[in-house]
Amino acid sequence: MITVNAVDDLRAQIDTWRRGGNVAFVPTMGNLHAGHLSLVKEARKIADRVVASIFVNPLQFGAGEDFENYPRTFERDSEMLIEEGTDLLFAPPVEVMYPKPQADQTRVEVPGLSELLCGAHRPGHFVGVATVVCKLFNMVQPDIAVFGNKDYQQLMVIRRMVEDLAMPVAIVGVETMREADGLAMSSRNGYLGAQERALAPMLYRTLGDLAVRLGDGEDDFYRLEEEAAAALDGAGFRTDYIAIRRASDLLDPVPGDTELVILAAAYLGKARLIDNIEVTR
Repeated sequence: MITVNAVDDLRAQIDTWRRGGNVAFVPTMGNLHAGHLSLVKEARKIADRVVASIFVNPLQFGAGEDFENYPRTFERDSEMLIEEGTDLLFAPPVEVMYPKPQADQTRVEVPGLSELLCGAHRPGHFVGVATVVCKLFNMVQPDIAVFGNKDYQQLMVIRRMVEDLAMPVAIVGVETMREADGLAMSSRNGYLGAQERALAPMLYRTLGDLAVRLGDGEDDFYRLEEEAAAALDGAGFRTDYIAIRRASDLLDPVPGDTELVILAAAYLGKARLIDNIEVTR
């Protein structure tokens, strides 16, 4: 695996590969786990060359969030990517990604989608996500980019950005990887203490219970959301939201909508957990 830190070196290498096939890109913030590796595996299946990136993006962290403490495990991550057959790792320093002060940085905003759900609870987060992904796409210039479905809203923001800006990148979503007890794999699961880790799978079970009730035809969406949030809070979570939305645009559903998604974000100790389940009725 080749590791580069500069954009010129990145583009020079990818240009030599592009003549003989296509390139898939897997952007990450590092602290890799099996969920990230599933994205690399998918990229390996659908492209001739696989590029991954590791960059902890300060623009998507709000005041008081965990940017400074976010786990940085570069050597371990590199070894994992080598084992999965990654061709190139792009690991830019902050000054390469953002040569200007943050206040002067050009930003990319996907209106509407960015202000819902996680965007409402983490103002500016999706502006940071869209900006860094847009820059990485411009730097790497991939044919395909692979993301996890666990970050459902993020995936929708990126799809909308690519569509609106006419970027020649195919976006591929990959099924959420879970622990044996159902907990969605996340870099932030490491923040969970032993008792919190034992409780954490309740989030997915709660979404699963809602999915069954929706499948059975219940359509008092607000009541279902409130009951689920109350159950989580009563068990020790601090729920940001549980929301039943239309899968196509994350707007509020109406009775008769058939393609839905249940999304949740909740704190358990220091860890902010997110998850989702898609439902067809």
